[in-house]
Amino acid sequence: MTEYKMVAPCGFGIEGILADELRRLQANNVMAENGRVLFTGDGNMLARANICSRFAERILINVGSFHAESFSELFDAVRQLPFEEFIGKDDSFPVKGWCLNSQLHSVPDCQSIIKKAVVERLKTVYKIDWFSETKAKVQIQFSIMKNQVTIMIDTSGMGLHKRGYREKSNLAPIKETLAAAMCDQARIFSDTILYDPFCGSGTILIEAALMAKKKAPGINSFFAAQRFPFIDRRVWIEEKERARSFELDRVDFHAYGSDIDPECVKIARENARKAGVGELVSVEVADIKDFKICQDRAIVITNPPYGERLLDIAESERLYKEMGRVFSAQPNRKYFVISPHDQFEEFFGRCADKRRKLYNGMIKCQYYMYFRQK
Repeated sequence: MTEYKMVAPCGFGIEGILADELRRLQANNVMAENGRVLFTGDGNMLARANICSRFAERILINVGSFHAESFSELFDAVRQLPFEEFIGKDDSFPVKGWCLNSQLHSVPDCQSIIKKAVVERLKTVYKIDWFSETKAKVQIQFSIMKNQVTIMIDTSGMGLHKRGYREKSNLAPIKETLAAAMCDQARIFSDTILYDPFCGSGTILIEAALMAKKKAPGINSFFAAQRFPFIDRRVWIEEKERARSFELDRVDFHAYGSDIDPECVKIARENARKAGVGELVSVEVADIKDFKICQDRAIVITNPPYGERLLDIAESERLYKEMGRVFSAQPNRKYFVISPHDQFEEFFGRCADKRRKLYNGMIKCQYYMYFRQK
């Protein structure tokens, strides 16, 4: 079976977490880079990564990489790549991408040059002068960083963070892939008791529940590569069956969420139901000042609100102080908080046992972890 070079883009700070996941999924030649992880595998691995990855934004096939500083160099190098292995004579093949710190800095011009080069390549191979582009959509993506060009095929289609359960959300939802990474670092098991007192639309609660059940995040998704003729359609059936074989029917996990906004609570309940974990998630309206843990053993994972305006920052700092009061340091209690505030620990009242830099969108944050027994 064909071995593909693949690229999995991810949020900054998640690269190592994603690399470990891909190794567990039995990917080969896994290597983490800034904002992405490289790996190799066959068609089954391509399908498995799409279905099972909790942290990747999408799965791309690396068609080729090269150095280019002019449009003529870009055109000539792209035309040498074997696009006929991925694009049929009736398939559509739009082009999109980005450029950074490179001689080639105009994205529209690069799109046009790459499209023309692919057309010229396929004209030679298929012996035709016009392409109907009426069948499968094979999205070509490019990245140009410091004059290094990478040409890729998107196999995912819709971003992998879009699990399908979050049609509605609060004003500042945390991304599903980031929430999953936070849960991974907190170590979610089938008997974990979890709390999130700022649950918003329920993303952390739901990602933790899916993790506890070992339910693949993409088990019910449809991927662009399922239409690609060069990928055997049987691999999707095989890999979804494989993913389902790991799923746990019954777990002792339970997630308790709360939020001061009744509309967020309503949305979180509905999202949990859509994700198929409604029985594992309980959500209620509550203020942080009334937060209590009812079990001897539990963890808290949360993304407290934060604003850029002065009054919003002051309110956030008040919340951090309140969190420090209600998140009492006790045996068998662990707390995990993501925040962009550089002085979070000062307001919270305790230094974290461990910190990890993560990005919530474009906002640089620290993930503060409190897990040592005092």
